Amino acid sequence: MTITYFGYGSLVNTRTLGPQARAEAGTLAGWRREWRAWWRPVGAENLPKVCTLTVRRAEDTTIRGVMVSEPAERLAELDARERRYRRIDGIGPSFRRDGDGASGAAGAFLYEADSEIRRPGDDDHPILQSYVDCVLAGFHAFWGEEGVRHFIETTDGWDAPMLADRAAPRYPRAQQIEPDLLGLFDRLLAQTGLRRIAV
Repeated sequence: MTITYFGYGSLVNTRTLGPQARAEAGTLAGWRREWRAWWRPVGAENLPKVCTLTVRRAEDTTIRGVMVSEPAERLAELDARERRYRRIDGIGPSFRRDGDGASGAAGAFLYEADSEIRRPGDDDHPILQSYVDCVLAGFHAFWGEEGVRHFIETTDGWDAPMLADRAAPRYPRAQQIEPDLLGLFDRLLAQTGLRRIAV
């Protein structure tokens, strides 16, 4: 038995997935990303809340991401990772795999933030730079610079501030990333007018 789900943020970075996960790059129609989910890691009540990614339904919009398949016994762990998010089933037909255009499995799902936490980021709930770095590294691995640009352009909420935690990451799945690639991220993000705040 396997589960199949669409990753549109950190799940695109295959280094954050389980050892048996298989990810196929593609696009999902009818959804758009946004920084609009307040969140705090379990067991980190001493840390400030942050703003994370979610998606919303949006006609005439297509986002890149990965369709991931892995053993069904991983579902509980995945649900724990996506705490405060709910599973949205039946998104497989809206997915098209890169290369051959094949659709996703009929039972595929994605995670969307609960309505209770859907709020825009602010100075008390910033975006973590270490989280952005992890996400953009995943997009770069699949689609290069164009994939990074696509992510930025198809994600709303860049008016939220970003906490500059790269030197001391607060994101639990932070990655080691080459300096040149981080420089690319910084140059492209600067075009959004993103405001950084110090740790």
